[in-house]
Amino acid sequence: MQDPDDLTLLETEVGFDEPVDPLDEIALPGEEPEAPRYDPDEMLPLLSSTESQQRMLGARAFCEIEDARAVPQLIKLLSDSCPLVRVSAAYALGRNPSEAAVAALITQLEQDWNGYARKGIVWALGNCRDARAIDSLIDAIKNDISAVRLWAASALAQMHQVSYEAMIKAIPPLIEVMRRDAIAAVRSNCAWALGQLCKELPSNVVYATAIDALIETFAEDDELGVREDARTAILGVGDSRGLQVIEEIEQDGFF
Repeated sequence: MQDPDDLTLLETEVGFDEPVDPLDEIALPGEEPEAPRYDPDEMLPLLSSTESQQRMLGARAFCEIEDARAVPQLIKLLSDSCPLVRVSAAYALGRNPSEAAVAALITQLEQDWNGYARKGIVWALGNCRDARAIDSLIDAIKNDISAVRLWAASALAQMHQVSYEAMIKAIPPLIEVMRRDAIAAVRSNCAWALGQLCKELPSNVVYATAIDALIETFAEDDELGVREDARTAILGVGDSRGLQVIEEIEQDGFF
């Protein structure tokens, strides 16, 4: 049985020798996405193919194409027996977010043994911006493997587009993981996510707690990169107290 924490796909099942992560080919925020290479009318039938390689290719096409017609079949492919198909379906649903997909994504996140698939599901749930996903994202950021925790932090940053209640619920786990996670990249993503949420919060006790945590991370984290990301988050929020602490620390030569 494959280690559930191992980011390794059984790609020999469909003829690949090297790992393929669809997220590597998806444009990041601020980047201009490439023009789709596929005709959706040609790709849609592949989603129902009896061959796993064809299903995977069809799902990967919809990582680039936005077409609501693909959503019902992509939801079905989340539980496909081939892990590569599940991975591609998850990312395709992230490109084609739908309220109809949220329940299936949550269910699959709870039971999928493949780390790549869970990472894609977390990314998709973040893009769906649905309050139903927040408990699953919190569980992922606390308990999953590092790659999934990293993307769960990014997904929780999307809660500012859901509701005030969702933001309030997302902040404590982000603070907790930013303080204790063993992986610097995860701590950095938590700092970034807290900065995104704080921009949308009123000046209240939750906001102040998040700023305090960012200040603490800036002052005390062992990794320079994490400290820099906490500093950037504070600067992005423009919190006057945080800016003053940054100035004092930098004047004292501790950064």
